[in-house]
Amino acid sequence: MCLSIHEKAGAADYDTVLKQDILCLMMAYPEYITDVEKDNSGRVYVIMKSGKRILYDDKKEKSSEEKFQNTDLQDMMEQPYPLGAVNGAAEKNFDPGRFRVYSLLKEIYGNDKNSVESNLEMASLGYRRFQFNGNNNASLSLERAMKELIPLSQKKGNIAKCLFPSSGTFNYRYISGTNMLSPHSFGIAIDLARDRRDYWKWVSREEGSLRIKKYPREIVEVFEKNNFVWGGKWSHFDTLHFEYRPEIILKARYFGGKRQNGDCWYKGAPCSDKDVKKYIEWIDKKL
Repeated sequence: MCLSIHEKAGAADYDTVLKQDILCLMMAYPEYITDVEKDNSGRVYVIMKSGKRILYDDKKEKSSEEKFQNTDLQDMMEQPYPLGAVNGAAEKNFDPGRFRVYSLLKEIYGNDKNSVESNLEMASLGYRRFQFNGNNNASLSLERAMKELIPLSQKKGNIAKCLFPSSGTFNYRYISGTNMLSPHSFGIAIDLARDRRDYWKWVSREEGSLRIKKYPREIVEVFEKNNFVWGGKWSHFDTLHFEYRPEIILKARYFGGKRQNGDCWYKGAPCSDKDVKKYIEWIDKKL
């Protein structure tokens, strides 16, 4: 069993992380998360534009597999995504960004196949166009990443070899071996050029680690800059996979460093931004 955040940290640390998580969610999905509330039992919810309430923490002890299959917002945000270079496949069950709250994704990108398809746009990747979700700047972020990477690919063959030909974007399907929708079902993921060493079920951890270590850092850095997580940073590695997950990247960017005693809970956040300042005030008032 994995230790819960309650066992890893005291109440003060738990409250700090809770507030940071909520802030990152509000920054990541400003058009869709409209409020936060705490009920009489102390349970915290984010409130969606539709009025739907999504629970932050079900307070259940779960194994990694249980977290993967029955993810709450705390589970989704718990593992710190490592920005920058890595030296191989992550340690067992370390999969930051692989945990997904489907009720959240459905509120933002579409509740079923028809509604997702109605939100798709044709994203121009320079050499061809792909379907990607237009909501929450997902398609725009993919275009921005590729606009920066294509000139680099013209100068560096290793980048071109990993970029082209893309293996696809939108595909309404389940994750292999599960009854859970793939992020490709929401039009928020792209698989780049396929290599037999790219997936944890295809090769040994050693082979996968060598592939990850040699993967062009420029590709990873540009996608992360545009709020995509990389499947190469998972123990269940998926090296060709990049997924638009701004909440995960924002937490890594603003709250990934060590904290000092006495720091305010939002230290590191871009407090000069008027919307961020407003979210901080809401969170302090409601929680």
